[in-house]
This record gives sequence, structure tokens and C-alpha cells, in this order.
Amino acid sequence: MYLADARSTKSDRAAAAAPGTRPGRRAAVPGTVLALGAVSLVTDVSSEMVGAVLPLYVVAALGLSPLGFGLLDGINNGVGALVRLLGGHLADRGGRGHKLVAGIGYGLSALCKPLLLLVHTVPLIGAVLAVDRTGKGLRTAPRDAMISLATAPEHRGRAFGVHRAMDTTGALLGPLLAFAVLRIADDRAERAGYGAVFTVSGCVAVLGVLLLVLFVPARTTAPAAPLGAPSGPRPTLRDALALLGRPALRRLALAAVLLGLTTVSDSFLYLLLQRELGLPAQLFPLLPLGTAAVFLTLAVPLGVIADRVGRRTLFLAGHAVLLCAYGVVLSPLHGAGAAALVLLLHGAFYAATDGVLAAATAATVPDAQQGAGQALVGTGQALARFACSLAFGAAWSLWGPRPALTAAAAALAVAACAATRLLREPATATD
Repeated sequence: MYLADARSTKSDRAAAAAPGTRPGRRAAVPGTVLALGAVSLVTDVSSEMVGAVLPLYVVAALGLSPLGFGLLDGINNGVGALVRLLGGHLADRGGRGHKLVAGIGYGLSALCKPLLLLVHTVPLIGAVLAVDRTGKGLRTAPRDAMISLATAPEHRGRAFGVHRAMDTTGALLGPLLAFAVLRIADDRAERAGYGAVFTVSGCVAVLGVLLLVLFVPARTTAPAAPLGAPSGPRPTLRDALALLGRPALRRLALAAVLLGLTTVSDSFLYLLLQRELGLPAQLFPLLPLGTAAVFLTLAVPLGVIADRVGRRTLFLAGHAVLLCAYGVVLSPLHGAGAAALVLLLHGAFYAATDGVLAAATAATVPDAQQGAGQALVGTGQALARFACSLAFGAAWSLWGPRPALTAAAAALAVAACAATRLLREPATATD
């Protein structure tokens, strides 16, 4: 279904094919991408189980203020960014480094899930989340680099779309599983239900690590030189930072930062919807399902469209869709229909931006520094979203939720205009 026919020439037969493909036939979505998608699916089930109940757990069960939750949510989005550059750099330093660094990251996150059973104060929960996000920061850039290196450049939008669709399947199943666990534990103490969710999440995370070890190949591309031949110089950390000297990458990173500074976190958006509709606490874990279902449906089609019309163009359009979602929340519309529309727009935003940004980044850096390039853009975006979580939590505490969202929407409109100017000149034919 995802195979693209290639002409059988001598150069094609001599070239090293991506894992899981035969000479003369290049896979638009290679086996490596599908294996990484399976790892992400299982891992996301684990992560979203925790993510679905964490806002309610710290706000309702622990009595944390919106500002305090903004700090925790910022940790969830920002601390991993501090090690993302290191993860991308280390992964680029060896032919098998991408899988090794990604495996360490997945392992750290798996270890953190059971620790949530043992901590009941905000500082300790914050520390556990920091370690968990460290694991995510380590694994994200190497994983995206493996996808880029295993896929032909003209098919990267599609490949990232397939990966994000599989990843989002986990995001869809995670809240459902959390909801089921909470329902089963309904007759017990409230905190016992949350503890059951954290326990099951830890078990699922271990399964994700095993899938990575067993099914993801150590190399995503064929070796450039015969075994035993001297290899080129390994990229240094200075080389990684020097990538920002590339105008295309610098503009893309700056645009991602500007837009990230005005992107309200999922958790705050769901809390707004829950308060507006007065939903019972047991239904709160189901709110991310709307976003995940739309993301799952649109990730591959929008990835294909991005390969044709331009990835940066679609990235900007996705933020226009997010602005529409903010507008619906602030409008006089109420009820389940309004909530469904917000979740529809929210899912479309992610489908048009998440994998598309990674594909756009891949086109601006050399293959030998794919990990560092993905880390630079991802770090900027994650730090910006960390700052947004802090600012939005403070604005909520000072002004209330609706004025805070109004300010965020106005800032997003300004940032979108600035990002459009930055990305106006295309860097490549497909970007």
C-alpha cells in the first residue's frame, strides 16, 4: 500500500536499499518506520494513561493550584528539551548510536511510571516527571533521525505521518485503558484508582522497550564504507550548534519557537473544556480521545499533502486551525457539540504540524547530523511550550481561564504572522 515503484537502473541496484526493501524497489514507508511506530504506539499507551489522569490527580486529589499545575505541566513539556540536544548529538556519533540512545530514553521513562506510586507531594512528583521527560528528550531526536535516514526524502512526510498515526493510536488507547482502570477501581479509595493506573502504565512501558530491542534494526541505512574501513570524523557538539548557521534551519527553528510560545498545553485545554461542560471526573480521561482520533485519521493524508504542497506551508496552516479552536472555546457556543468541534480542530492541528515539522527539519540538515538537527528544532519548540505553560498557568491564576485564553489567542495570531514572514522563501522544492 505504501510502496513506491522505482525504475530499475544500475545505480538503483548498486545503492543500498532501506531495511526491509529489495534492490530496485524503494519503500515509501520502510520496515524500520513501522517497527518504530509499534514502539511508539505501545509507549504512548503508557504515557497517555498517566497524562490522562495527571491533571485531575494533582488539581483535584492533591489540591494543586492552576499556577502550580502550570509549573508541573511545564516540566512535562520543557525539562526533556534540556537533554534533547545531547541525545541528538550522541546519536549522531555512531552508526548504531541512534538505537542505543533511543533505548536509554525509553528505559528511563519506563522506570519512572512505578515511581509515581511512591510520591505524593508536588516537588517529588515534579522530580519524577523531570526524569520521565529526560527519557523522552533523549529518545525523540534519535527516533526521528532513524525515520528520516530510513526513508527516501520525497516520502518523509508520508513516513512521519504513518509513524505519528501509529503513535496516536497509542494516545487513543491510553486514555481508554486509564478510564477502564478507574472504573474498575471505582469502589475503592480515590488514590487507589490512580495508583492502579500508574502500575498498569509501568508494565506497558516495559513492553515498549522490549519491542525496540527486538524489532528495530541497529542501523537505519547501509554502512557508507566497508566493514573495518576508516570512518569520517565524528560530529562534535560545536558542529551540532553550527547547524543554526544554515538559514533554512534557523528560520524553521525560530518559527517553531514563536508558535510554541503561544501553544496552550493539551492539559490546560482539556481542563477548560471539563469546567465549561461540567463533566464528571471519571470522564476526564476520555477528552484526549477526540484529539487522538482526529490525529490518527488525518496524520497520513496530511503527511502526503505536505510532501506535495510544502511542509512548512502545512505547518503554518495547522496553527491557523489551532487559532480556530481557541476561538470556539471563547465563543458563546456551549455543550457537547462545541467540545467536539474543539477536539476536531485540535486533532487536525497536531496532524498538520507534529510529523510535518520533523519532515521539514530533515530536509534542512545533512544525513550525518539528522539527530542534532531534529534536536535543535525540537528543543526550541519544547522550551517555548514550557514557557507558555508557566505563563498560561500564571494568567489563569491572576485573571481566570477565559481572559488567559484570549491573551494566548491574540499572541498566537501575531506569532503566526511573524512565522509566515520567516518561512516565506522556500528552502527546497518539497519544503
